[in-house]
Amino acid sequence: MQLIKRTIAIILFLAVSTASLFAQTKKVANYFIGKPGTDTYKSYSFWVTDGKPSEISLATGANRTETKATYNGKATYQGKTCFKMTAADKKVYYVYPIDTKLAVVNAATKKIETFTWEYEGPVDGVGTFCQPCAQDEKESMNLMKGSYLK
Repeated sequence: MQLIKRTIAIILFLAVSTASLFAQTKKVANYFIGKPGTDTYKSYSFWVTDGKPSEISLATGANRTETKATYNGKATYQGKTCFKMTAADKKVYYVYPIDTKLAVVNAATKKIETFTWEYEGPVDGVGTFCQPCAQDEKESMNLMKGSYLK
């Protein structure tokens, strides 16, 4: 009986230990431009898994149509530390911080759009809390600098 209890305890310990090894820490920094609910709206979500860039999604328009972008690594644009990304339509962009905002530059046209941190969570008690979302501009920029711009 004692051997069975000991074996069960060891199995439980190994199961818990192994599960924590495979647990991933996921965070997301959200930035937007334009007015939500209109055709001018554009939002990027920069996902970070275990401190590394993992996924970039772009939501556009009133219906927030979503596409993916690909992280192409750290780069330099006009002397600024940035990273490159390629959108689903194969357009290349440079992304760099301006204080707490992100500048997104179309590599072909040189058009710059400045995106502001986007709050994702309850407003006046309505809505749900976003667990993986950066909770303020500072945390969001720290997330970007510690992963995409590192």
